[in-house]
Amino acid sequence: MDTDLDNKNKQRELDTRYIRMASIWSENSYCIRRKVGALIVKDKMIISDGYNGTPSGFENICEDDNNTTKPYVLHAEANAITKIACSNNSSDGATMYVTAAPCIECAKLIIQAGIKRVVYSESYRLDDGIQLLKRANIEVVFIDHK
Repeated sequence: MDTDLDNKNKQRELDTRYIRMASIWSENSYCIRRKVGALIVKDKMIISDGYNGTPSGFENICEDDNNTTKPYVLHAEANAITKIACSNNSSDGATMYVTAAPCIECAKLIIQAGIKRVVYSESYRLDDGIQLLKRANIEVVFIDHK
């Protein structure tokens, strides 16, 4: 049997499972317009998680009266990366699973966090974050899990 193909199939199965888990994690978000979940996985172990929402201690309301996202709402990727900073884990060489394509600001955080792979399941109207990740030689994988 072709071990390269076998390994790729196994990785695809793992990626699909983790992206489904990130999708379930997104259900924790109080945001109405869009719920996003993220997991950081290293050595087949989830080392951090996040979903979009307001900072700790703020009310759990993400949109204003005009249904516009409040400027201080944190993205799922940022929440997952900042949790790493408060733990004994390192995201260096890890994979991030996120339900929506990272924006340019989150892409910068992903690069700085040493994450080497990003798997996402929903495109965004702008692809500048994805392009920046690719420019930084981060492997980017799209999985349609629906």
